[in-house]
Amino acid sequence: MSDKSEKFDERLSVFKTYKLYVGGKFPRSESGRVYEVTDSKGKWLANAPLSSRKDARDAVVAARKAFGGWSGATAYNRGQVLYRVAEMLEGRRDQFVREVADAEGLSKSKAAAQVDAAIDRWVWYAGWTDKIAQVVGGGNPVAGPYFNLSTPEPTGVVAVLAPQDSSFLGLVSVTAPVIATGNTAIVIAAEKSPLPALSLAEVLATSDVPGGVVNVLSGRTAEIALPLAAHQDVNAIDLAGADDSLAKELEIAAADNLKRVLRPQPVDYAATPGTDRMTAFLETKTVWHPTGALGASGSSY
Repeated sequence: MSDKSEKFDERLSVFKTYKLYVGGKFPRSESGRVYEVTDSKGKWLANAPLSSRKDARDAVVAARKAFGGWSGATAYNRGQVLYRVAEMLEGRRDQFVREVADAEGLSKSKAAAQVDAAIDRWVWYAGWTDKIAQVVGGGNPVAGPYFNLSTPEPTGVVAVLAPQDSSFLGLVSVTAPVIATGNTAIVIAAEKSPLPALSLAEVLATSDVPGGVVNVLSGRTAEIALPLAAHQDVNAIDLAGADDSLAKELEIAAADNLKRVLRPQPVDYAATPGTDRMTAFLETKTVWHPTGALGASGSSY
């Protein structure tokens, strides 16, 4: 009996296969390529998909297809969905603590603080979904018998270059505000530490986020970002994860169809983020409507 039990105890490790997240599904890279991901000490952690230009184009198609339903959902519903993501992250907290610790060379306690802050950030943006319109929109006083109302609307499909130095908290801080306001996103994970982003995709898939609202690609940032910056069906791009040289190149490519561009800037992702990243990808729609007149006095309502 003892010999048999010893044999059962001897088993191979089950290595995790990381995949892209496009349109609510988990494909391998169209190219079939992968690259090695190592920890801060150079130890091998996993093979991550090395996305191609075709993967980027597929992600744009998925994001555009999902835009109508997501932008048309009520802000309250989007808040519920984002809160559900936070719930699911809380349930997989230990996994993300391990991945962030490996990715960034942090102690377990510091990695836990990063993960907790990222979960809280999802909750924070969930609370803003039905409030941002009250902050940036409203009735405008005009000289005439009109209602004049300004309301924010999502820009559309947004390409997001995740920060290179904050694999999870920074990732959440640039992704959540994009979708909170009704946009859909194509997220390029940090090149050297993509695993937390690819695991976040698994959480999104098992939450209530519709497929295509967030698409996650891993690989060489420049290789994926250039076709997205030049793509005619991408409406905006966040350059948080680009260095100065790449940012300039992407801005030139983005100018072809007048994309909105959020330039890279020093950010303390641990600080309260404010509303800037939400308003960066909102358009303002202003509507005029005649009020009419009441009675001979000419008073209006």
